Amino acid sequence: MGRTVYVNGEFVDEADAKVSIFDRGYVFGDGVYEVVPVIGGKMIDKAPFLERLAYSLDQLSIDWPCSTDDYVAFHEELIARNNIEEGVVYSQVTRGVAERDFTFPKGVKPAVMAFTQQKNLIDNPMAATGVKVATVEDIRWKNRNIKSIALLGQVMAKQQAAEKGAYEAWMVEDDKVTEGSSSSAYIVKDGKVITRPLSREILPGIRRKVLMRLAAEHQIQIEERPFSVEEALDADEAFLSSASVFVLPIIEIDGKQVADGSPGPIARRMRDIYLDAARAEAGLR
Repeated sequence: MGRTVYVNGEFVDEADAKVSIFDRGYVFGDGVYEVVPVIGGKMIDKAPFLERLAYSLDQLSIDWPCSTDDYVAFHEELIARNNIEEGVVYSQVTRGVAERDFTFPKGVKPAVMAFTQQKNLIDNPMAATGVKVATVEDIRWKNRNIKSIALLGQVMAKQQAAEKGAYEAWMVEDDKVTEGSSSSAYIVKDGKVITRPLSREILPGIRRKVLMRLAAEHQIQIEERPFSVEEALDADEAFLSSASVFVLPIIEIDGKQVADGSPGPIARRMRDIYLDAARAEAGLR
């Protein structure tokens, strides 16, 4: 018996899970997805996750596959059935199953599926060592604020970074860093955290949103503006954030050390305050 997964209203063993070859997610990449972290068996940042999913569905004119309460409920059921104390739940909603045609089909019910992954979120060893990033050209479409399942640009970027021995790719457009292939990007200069402002050019990261609030509460200065690769290389620190790693310090960009090449104090502080908030939300503190 493997993992229990969720497919269109049913909980099934992963070996028995089936989706139609005519699903528009499979044929066109016509759908959206979300990843929600789990700490102590509890979903973290649940409200902003639902808000962003609603936004993405609305932008693509895809209906909810069920009520928001039911959407949360099948996440919680998956967490319980798979005994996930620490990890993530991935879910996606597509426009549904229809004969292949570019225009939106009429009278089609959205398709939904979800699965869990065990992950070491709190004691991730990369938080202590820091990670390397490599810069690549940003070749994605122009509506990056939608969490679309069409991720080929990010896949290509991540692969290029991996081939250079880096953990993450920082995508660059017009000489400015947009974001990571699967994370939000930050640098630190003179005690101030610098990150790109929200727009269609980047995904509105949930960890980014929470970190901005927590930084304000802890008197950590934030400046929202684009920054260049050259500026990043001259920064005092750099770090990234995402659902699957929370906050990780960046110690190297394109083979060049950031400052002294070790995790910086503000990156460590941002991770600590996020972990404190996550534990509190999970009822662990």
